[in-house]
Amino acid sequence: MPSGSRALTGSRALSGGRGATVGRHAVLLLAAFVMLFPLLWALSASFKPGTDIYNANPLPFPGTLDNYRYALREFPLWRLLVNTFVTAIGVTLLHLVAGVLAAWSFVRFAHRGQRLVLGLVTVALVVPPQSLIIPHFLMITRLDLRDSFVGLIVPQLATCALAVLLLREHIRAIPPTLIAAATLDGATHGETLRQIVLPLLRPALGAVGIVVFITTWNEYLWPSLAAPSPEHTTIQMGLQLFETTEGPEHGPMLAAAMLATLPVAAAYVLASRRIADAFLQAGLR
Repeated sequence: MPSGSRALTGSRALSGGRGATVGRHAVLLLAAFVMLFPLLWALSASFKPGTDIYNANPLPFPGTLDNYRYALREFPLWRLLVNTFVTAIGVTLLHLVAGVLAAWSFVRFAHRGQRLVLGLVTVALVVPPQSLIIPHFLMITRLDLRDSFVGLIVPQLATCALAVLLLREHIRAIPPTLIAAATLDGATHGETLRQIVLPLLRPALGAVGIVVFITTWNEYLWPSLAAPSPEHTTIQMGLQLFETTEGPEHGPMLAAAMLATLPVAAAYVLASRRIADAFLQAGLR
């Protein structure tokens, strides 16, 4: 093939590659806009007076902080945030502890029926959490744990399959020579796990922790059944009750929703890269 033809072919291929890249980016930007539009609209509307929320102007001009002042005055935000934070942290810690121990046992200890147990854990990953609500509710009621943080937190350990499988893949990727060297030095299984494995699992632990924290923070159905009293009400239940109280006044409700979103939004922004890297590495192993 003449050099001119080769150059022309290469130029066309390069242009085609750039066009495909631009097209992919355009599709991704459109998808991001579609997903973010409800949040952006709610944020803008939370700064508008009640009479201007549904007007055609997408920007909050002239804006007002009255909705936020009213929400902070009438909405028990701090108590709800503390309750939700305690619940989310408790569930996250349980998932991480159970996930590390189960993943370590799957990788380190071979035993009869291991494949069956691993298969059951994988199946548990696709079981809707809502299908477990009735058994969990009956359990905490019979144990007299309803309307307590223990009854609210502990049953959610049943959904830790994601933590187990993700951490298992990361532990499998640890070079066996590191664990063998620790064993030769006389380290016990617990010392090996604590001194070698856990430091190497920090990115994965952070990713799993953030995912579990956000999921628990946004949970509504289980807290509404397990802990309905004001002493243990979570933020999602509080928003629903606030909406019922305010009726057609949507401005304060949107302001309260934005305030409730801030902690999880900040957590995700700070850890989004770690989450993506952890799941990508697990998928490549």
